[in-house]
Amino acid sequence: MKNYHIEVKATTNKSIVKFEADQFLVNHESYEFKNIDEASKSPLAQKLFHLPFVKTVYLAQNFVAIEKYDIVAWEDVQEELKNQLEDLLNNGTVIIKEDSQQTKKIPVTVYAESTPNPKVMKFVANKKLVLQSIEFKNIDDASHSPLAKALFHFPFVKEVFLDENYVSVSKYDVADWNDITLELREFIRSYIEDGKQILEEGATQKSSGEDIVNSSSPSIENLDDTSKEIVAILDEYIKPAVASDGGNIMFDSYDEETKTVKVILQGACSGCPSSTFTLKNGIENMLKEMLHNKVNTVEAING
Repeated sequence: MKNYHIEVKATTNKSIVKFEADQFLVNHESYEFKNIDEASKSPLAQKLFHLPFVKTVYLAQNFVAIEKYDIVAWEDVQEELKNQLEDLLNNGTVIIKEDSQQTKKIPVTVYAESTPNPKVMKFVANKKLVLQSIEFKNIDDASHSPLAKALFHFPFVKEVFLDENYVSVSKYDVADWNDITLELREFIRSYIEDGKQILEEGATQKSSGEDIVNSSSPSIENLDDTSKEIVAILDEYIKPAVASDGGNIMFDSYDEETKTVKVILQGACSGCPSSTFTLKNGIENMLKEMLHNKVNTVEAING
């Protein structure tokens, strides 16, 4: 059985609140229901319309957004509604009846984008693919990702990295990007458009024999204060930059005695010729400047 967790997210519209799930709810589509009759193909939305303050229900890939009538304030009902949504989802309430999704193709665009790593190309979709960054070093690692496994059947694909809305592909030297980029882009676009599964639900992903650390690195509540500061700096200042280049950086450890920070590089960052320069002249300098006398050096434990 799935175990959904919901977070309440405010929106720019004061009448609408998003209830964001840690798993996908619908397959690359979005729905809007203005009343219980319109919601006939969504038992979940129909149950929400039994609440008198619910005006409109929106379903998207990983969230439910609700527009309310003015008879209540969100601060009075949102926590209870969050708990109710979690109960409905975890008790198996159908979100969308399957027959309404079966034959419909999903319009998708995918474009290829070069990265600082000449061996890695980034393929960016206009749809959310995963909720966390995941790296696959080989086809065995990809046993729980049908998309990654399919990509490894191309003989020139060396590694696959998935992030929110893109796929980074690392190639062997045997192939030239000029010869394979169009083929890969079309394959990924068709795969998503056909509604095929990107990642198995509830699967435990493995990478190189170790548990993959998701985008929020080791459990932050178990870290010392300096490590928490390092994670916050990486998340706010470094991750967005490396994500734009088709990669990811994750905190691994901090040694208070040697003042050494160890990080994990993924995607285009792993094995990139410029990664050492980035570590020393970018990340290391930033941490030294922002955490006075707490950091001496930054090391990558891979790539």
